[in-house]
Amino acid sequence: MKPHQKLAETKTPAGMSLALYEHDGVYTIRLGGLALMDSSVNSSETLLGEVACRKLSGQGNTRILVGGLGLGFTLKSVLQRVGSKASVHVAELMPEVVAWNREFLSGLNGELLNDPRVKIAVEDVSDVILRAVPGRYDAILLDVDNGPIAMVHRRNAFLYSQDGIQRFSTALKEGGRVAIWSAGEDRAFSERLAKAGLKVETVRAKLYPNAKRFAATIYVADKVPEIAGVKVRK
Repeated sequence: MKPHQKLAETKTPAGMSLALYEHDGVYTIRLGGLALMDSSVNSSETLLGEVACRKLSGQGNTRILVGGLGLGFTLKSVLQRVGSKASVHVAELMPEVVAWNREFLSGLNGELLNDPRVKIAVEDVSDVILRAVPGRYDAILLDVDNGPIAMVHRRNAFLYSQDGIQRFSTALKEGGRVAIWSAGEDRAFSERLAKAGLKVETVRAKLYPNAKRFAATIYVADKVPEIAGVKVRK
């Protein structure tokens, strides 16, 4: 059996080990020794990009924000579904993850970072959202920590708070969509999305195509257009 080869390692701002491993062509990022993401288990990340961009097919100068680069599967899914004039901004907190994609993962999805539609920002996606002008993005995708539940880093809690939801809702265009990956369902989070005036849907996601169960949840929330100050429900 081939050994698991550690390709690179760094520390998160909280001091936890973050390492990239390769085993028989499969790449894994581990946090504190536990698998955080695996290149052989990418169906839910791909679905995240699909549902987020479903309404953007055929549109021209769309602007998309992706929170979290990881192994690049969500970015790949987005780029497959938007046009040549789209602008895809990717916010990744860890500069090492960006470097790993370029150095070790070029044969996986790392080459996508060279796509002229892609702009990489090494920073917290919360900061990008906080400074965004109202109505900047057609779609926002968040794959940060474990979603609104079971967070590893408490600093990520802002994104899923009522204030955080209001901020990314403001950053969306009218009719825009936010899609959020979560390790499980959280009714309270759905209620917070709805309280912010968003039209909410939950999509169950498998981790890989032949999985027998749905192990993740994607929250899809649309910013309903307004006419004369009245929300238009579709």
